[in-house]
Amino acid sequence: MQQHIFNSMRSLNMVDGCKGTQLCAFNPSVSGGAAAGTGVGEKFFQHLQDHLRVNSIRSLKSHRHSQSFSQSNNANTSVLKEALSGYGLPQTDFIEPSVDPCLKFVDNVEILANVYRKLEKCPQFDRSGVYIEQCLIFGGLPEPKLFRRCLRSARQHAVDVHSKVVISSWLRFERREDALFGVSAMDCCGWSMECPRSSLVSGYNPESSNDPCSCPRVSEEGEDMDSDVEIQECSISLSHDYDMDDDDYDIWFCIGEDEIKCNRFKFASLSRPFKAMLYGSFIESRRERIYFSQNGISAKAMRAAEIFSRTNRVDSLDPNIVLELLTLANRFCCDGMKSSCDAYLASLVNDMDNAMVLIEYGLEEGAYLLVAACLQVILWELPNSLQNPNVVKLFCSSEARERLALVGHASFLLYSFLSQVSMEEDMKSNTTAMLLERKGECAIENWQKQATFHQLGCVMLERKEYKDAEKWFQEAVNLGHVYSLVGVARAKYKRGHNFKAYKLLNSLISDYTATGWMYQERSLYSNGKEKMMDLNIATELDPTLLYPYKYRAVVMAKDKLSTSISEINKIISFKVSPDCLELRAWLLISIEDYEGALRDVRALLTLDPNYMMFHGKLHGHQLVELLCRHVPQWSQADCWMQLYDRWSSVDDIGSLAVVHQMLANDPGKSLLRFRQSLLLLRLNCHKPAMRSLRMARNHAMSENERLVYEGWVLYDTGYRAEAIAKAEESISIQRSFEAFFLKAYVLSETTTDQKSSFYVIELLEEALRCPSDGLRKGQVSILSSTRGNRCHYCRQKYQQPNAITMQALSNLASVYVDVDKLDHAVDCYMNALNIKHTRAHQGLARVYHLKNQRKAAYDEMTKLIEKVQYNASAYEKRSEYCDREMAKSDLAMATRLDPLRTYPYRYRAAVYMDDHKEAEAIAELTKAIAFRPDLQLLHLRAAFHDSMGNVSSTLRDCEAALCLDPNHADTVELYRKAQERAHEQDQNGQRER
Repeated sequence: MQQHIFNSMRSLNMVDGCKGTQLCAFNPSVSGGAAAGTGVGEKFFQHLQDHLRVNSIRSLKSHRHSQSFSQSNNANTSVLKEALSGYGLPQTDFIEPSVDPCLKFVDNVEILANVYRKLEKCPQFDRSGVYIEQCLIFGGLPEPKLFRRCLRSARQHAVDVHSKVVISSWLRFERREDALFGVSAMDCCGWSMECPRSSLVSGYNPESSNDPCSCPRVSEEGEDMDSDVEIQECSISLSHDYDMDDDDYDIWFCIGEDEIKCNRFKFASLSRPFKAMLYGSFIESRRERIYFSQNGISAKAMRAAEIFSRTNRVDSLDPNIVLELLTLANRFCCDGMKSSCDAYLASLVNDMDNAMVLIEYGLEEGAYLLVAACLQVILWELPNSLQNPNVVKLFCSSEARERLALVGHASFLLYSFLSQVSMEEDMKSNTTAMLLERKGECAIENWQKQATFHQLGCVMLERKEYKDAEKWFQEAVNLGHVYSLVGVARAKYKRGHNFKAYKLLNSLISDYTATGWMYQERSLYSNGKEKMMDLNIATELDPTLLYPYKYRAVVMAKDKLSTSISEINKIISFKVSPDCLELRAWLLISIEDYEGALRDVRALLTLDPNYMMFHGKLHGHQLVELLCRHVPQWSQADCWMQLYDRWSSVDDIGSLAVVHQMLANDPGKSLLRFRQSLLLLRLNCHKPAMRSLRMARNHAMSENERLVYEGWVLYDTGYRAEAIAKAEESISIQRSFEAFFLKAYVLSETTTDQKSSFYVIELLEEALRCPSDGLRKGQVSILSSTRGNRCHYCRQKYQQPNAITMQALSNLASVYVDVDKLDHAVDCYMNALNIKHTRAHQGLARVYHLKNQRKAAYDEMTKLIEKVQYNASAYEKRSEYCDREMAKSDLAMATRLDPLRTYPYRYRAAVYMDDHKEAEAIAELTKAIAFRPDLQLLHLRAAFHDSMGNVSSTLRDCEAALCLDPNHADTVELYRKAQERAHEQDQNGQRER
C-alpha cells in the first residue's frame, strides 16, 4: 500500500505550469532603491502632500521617457521619517482582521462528512436544498470551484421553477455575464441549465440539465412578422362579430352597450363559479342575456374570455387584454385560463422595464410564472439592478417579502443570493442589512439561521452598531455556530469590554480543539509577549492567516525595515492579497525602493482596481502616478523585454506589474488581458482572473478571438464541454494558436486514456503550426534585435514564441511523457529551455527520472532552484530524485515557503507509516487538514486509518473527501470496503449480544 501511495503522489499533471498553487517568485531584496538619498525622498513626499491638498486625480498616462535622478550619499533617516509623517508607518490598529462572514467550523472534516451523509440519505427531490447547504459550507473554504460545482448540482436537481430561476441566475452571476458587452439578460447561453425558458418549466429531470438548449432559433424578422399578424388577428377578432352559425351561441353577456355572444356550455366549463351561475339555481341560468357591467370587466376582456372558451389559447391576444383576462380568471376561479395567461405573459418578459411593470401585475394576481419570469430578469441584471430603488422596494421590506411569499417566490435561497451580491457590493449598506433580515425570516433549518444571524452580526460590526452585532452573533452561537463567538468577543471589545473578550476566547480555546483563528482572535485582546506568542501559535496552526504576518511586519518596521519586509514576504510568497502587497509597498517606500513599491502597487491594482492606499487615504492609481516620477520609465519595447524576462524567471508579481503598465498604454489589448488572467490563476486569484478574461473577451478584435475567451470563462467556471465547443466554433472560423491551445488544455484535464493523449498531442502541434499572432510578432521584433539565441526549432517552424507558446511546448512534452515518447519530450523541453521557459527544467527532470537517470534529474531541479529562488514547487519536485534525508530537507523547505502544498505532508506521513509510527503519520496529515481540508490529504488519512483498523475514522474521512469530490474513484472504493467492514462489525456485535 505504501508504494502505491508514493506512486500516486508523484503523478504530474500536464497543466501544472498554468494553474494550481504555483508559487510566485519575488525579489527578496529590499535595498534596490536604497541608493536614492534624502533629496529624492523629500521631493517624493512633497509631491505626495501637494497631491493630497489638490485632491484631484491626474492623468494616468505613463511617461515614456527616462527620468534622471539625483542621489545623495548621506541618507538621513530622520528627514525621511519626517516626510512620512503625513501617513507615518503602518499602524497595527488599522490592520486587525475582519470577522469572516461565511460559515466556519472548529472541525471541518466532521461537518463535511455530515453533509455527505445527509446528501446520501435524502430523497432525490430534496437534494437541491442539501447542495445549497453544501455551497454555504464551501463558501468558507479557499477553493471557489467547489462552490460553483455544488451550485450546478443544486440546479441540476432543482424541481420547482423558483429554485431553477434563482440558481440559474446565481450561476450566471458567478461568471458575471453582466460585464460582457452585447449580452442581455434574456440571451440564451446555449445549454439547458441556464436557459431562461427552461428555468420556467417545472419538473425534476436532472439528466437534461446539461443538455443543449432546445430554444427555437427564429429570426427576428420572422418573429416580428408573426407578431404583426397575431396583433391584426387579435384586433379583428375583438372588434367584429364572428362569422359563425348563430346556433353555436345561446347566451349574450351585456357590458354597457356591448353584447358578447357566447356558448353557454363552453363558457360554463371555464370554472365552477361560471358553471354554477349558468347551470345552477341562479336566475342567470334561465336568461339568454346576462348583464355583466358591475363586475369591472371590459367588453374586450369578455370577448377574449369567449375566445379562450373555444380555443383554450391566449397567444393571439393583445398583452393588455391578457392582463385584464388574468384578473377575470382570478375573480371567477378560471384556473385553466389563469394558467394560460400566466404562461403567455411570462413569455413576454425580456427586459428590466417590462419586468418591473409586469411583476406588480403578477404579485397582485398571484401569477406564479409571470413573477418568476420578472424575477429572473431582475436577478440576471445583478448587481446593477440593486441600484434601482424599485427593486430594493420589491425585496427589502417585510411586506414585500410577504407579497412574494404569497406567490411562492420568497425563499431562503432567493435571499441568500441577493444578500451575497449586496454584501459584495457594500457590506455596510441599509440594503444589505434589510436583505439579511428578510433572509432570517425565510430561514427554517438550523444551519440557515446560523448563516443568517452570523452574517447579520458581521454587517452590524462593519456598521459600528456593536450592540446589535453582539446580539446577532450570540443568536448564531446559541444555534451552535461556534465561530460566531469570535464576533461576540469582537463586539464586546469594540464596546470597551476588553477583559470580557479575552476571557471569552480563553474559554473557547479550552473548550474546543484549538485552531489558528482562535489564537489570532485572542491576540487582539492582549499585549506584549503574550500577544506575540498567540500570533506565533496561530501561524503554526494555520500558516495561511494573514494578520499574524502583517502584525509582526508592522511591529518590526519600528526597528528594522528589512526584517519587516522579509516577514511580509513570507505570506506573499504563497498567498497574494491586496492588503499584504500594500503593506510591502508601504515599507519599500520607507526605504526609498520606489521601483519595488511601484511593482507591488501595480500588482495590487490588478487584483483590486479601486484599492485605496494608506488606510483608505489615497487611491492606488494616484500613488502609481507619483511613484512613476521617481522610477525610470520603460517604452513599450522595454515592457515586452521585461515581461519576457519575468515570465521566464517565474516572477509572477513582477509580470503582473509589467502587464499593468502595458495595459495603461494600450487598455484594449485583449491578448495582454488574457496573459494577465493566466498569471492571476497561477497566483490563485480567481475573481480577478475572471475579470481579466471578461475584459479580454470584451476587447477581442474578431469573432474567433472572442469565442476563445468565452471558452476560457466557461472552463474556469466548470463548463468544460461548453469550453471545448467554443474552441471548435472558433477553429471553424479561423485556425488559431489560442483556439487549439484551449481545446487541448481542456481535453487534457477531462481525458486520461492513451488515445486521447495522442489527440491532445495533435492539437498542440496544430497550435504551434498556426501563424503568429500580434503579441508574438511584437516580441519577435524586439527579441530578434536584442537576443541572438533563438532556438533553431522555433525559428524555423514556429517563429519567436510568447509565454503561452512556451507553455504549449511544455504541455506537449508532458503529453509525450504520458504516451512514453520520452525522446520527443526531451526535444520539446530543451526547445522550451532555449527560449527561457524556466519551468521546463521540472519536466526535463521528470523525463530523466523515468529514464532512471536520478542524478541528472536532481541536477536539473537544482538548476531550477538556482534560477528561481524561493520556489516551493522546485524543492518539492527535487525531493523525488534524492535519498530520504535530503528529501526531508527539501520538503521542509517547500513547506516553509508554501504551507499550502500538500505533497510534503503526505510524503512525511507516508515515511512515518513506513517506520510504523502511526500516530505521527496521522498527526502530520491532521496538521494540514486543520487549515486545508484537501481531498488527497483526507484520502490518505482514511487509508492510514483503514490500515490501522479504525473503521469509524476511515468512514468519516472518506465521507469528507467524497463531499469534496463524489467521483474520486480511489476514495469511493475505500469507502465501500470500509462500509462492508462496519456492517460486519455491527452483525458480529449483534450476535455477541
